[in-house]
Amino acid sequence: MLEGQSSCLVSRALPSSCEKDCFYMTYRVPKDKQQRRRSDSSASRAHHSGDQSDTNSLIPQLGRDISMSCFARCSRSDYGALACINRSFQSLLQSDELYKLRRRLGISEQWVYFSCNVLEWEAFDPYRGRWMHLPRMPANECFMCSDKESLAVGTQLLVFGKEVNSPIIFKYSILTNSWSADMSMNIPRCLFGSASLGEIAIMAGGCDVQGKVLDSVELYNSEKGTWEDLPSMNKPRKMCSGFFMDGKFYVVGGNNLSESLSCGEVFDMEKKTWTIVENMAPGRRTAAEPPSLLAVVNNELYAADYTGMELKKYDKKGNSWATIGRLPERAVSMNGWGLAFRACGERLIVIGGPRGLGGGIIELNSWVPKDGPPEWDLLASKHSGSFVYNCAVMSC
Repeated sequence: MLEGQSSCLVSRALPSSCEKDCFYMTYRVPKDKQQRRRSDSSASRAHHSGDQSDTNSLIPQLGRDISMSCFARCSRSDYGALACINRSFQSLLQSDELYKLRRRLGISEQWVYFSCNVLEWEAFDPYRGRWMHLPRMPANECFMCSDKESLAVGTQLLVFGKEVNSPIIFKYSILTNSWSADMSMNIPRCLFGSASLGEIAIMAGGCDVQGKVLDSVELYNSEKGTWEDLPSMNKPRKMCSGFFMDGKFYVVGGNNLSESLSCGEVFDMEKKTWTIVENMAPGRRTAAEPPSLLAVVNNELYAADYTGMELKKYDKKGNSWATIGRLPERAVSMNGWGLAFRACGERLIVIGGPRGLGGGIIELNSWVPKDGPPEWDLLASKHSGSFVYNCAVMSC
């Protein structure tokens, strides 16, 4: 039995059969190790002539710069455990300094965040095969029943919805493992197309609080916490899909109440101009159908067509779509709703699963695109609601 304990936050691998595990666990340090730590700490304080905490060195023998470089190259699944090294690193993890360094070094890991129970979110680390359960969202019943959009940008997960009298954004931060409320969008909207690239995200079109279909566009900078108006699209549209490809932002499909749109639009980030791309949508959609399920891997665009359970690939030169194979058979949907299709690093990810009287099973299938038809690998599965309400991939 452990006689003494010291608590710190440690990322934990959750068993797939458990639905109520927490994101963090208590790490207990044996008493003899605590005594050695106190002894080492006393010696360190004496060596530094009364300095109570070495807040700059992280690992004193390496120095701060080398320590930072080493930690930046560690998997972020291990950051909770590494926080036990000293208070300096624990404090570092609660700032965004380390993640800024990772971006400068070109280091990132993609985690999948999704919700199958409206106010509850799961995260999955495909590199380590770990499940994490996020804190429950602090929302009311009105928010639960409203249309919701989500995206991940920088170290934040944003969920857009509506409370009793106004739209609201709930923001989850991996730095604090907590949710906060925000209402700072220039033109609050829902049913928009969006995508993120590093620390920025773009939201295009959608509906305002009066139901008007919008052509306006906003850029969110997660580092600065600012919203910037961008030039408007050529056409107002809602229920559209957004993505980055070849350094440009695209919006595809959707409708403007009077018609279903088969065209796309591309935004040149340098010239700040929009150009229409005719017939870019992978198939016509009715107003009752969800936005096209699109994902980009290595600057190649793919579509998940739920009607025929097919995977399609876009030909940029010919501006056309070709079927290259099948979707996972057990990834069912309700007329396209409840199924998630995302790019996760080098992989395409399909999230969904069969439903039954005893509850659902959520499955994450992946394929690394290459020549030939897709061969889907089952990354993970667990008992859960099998209807995916929202999904986003965080890369940091």
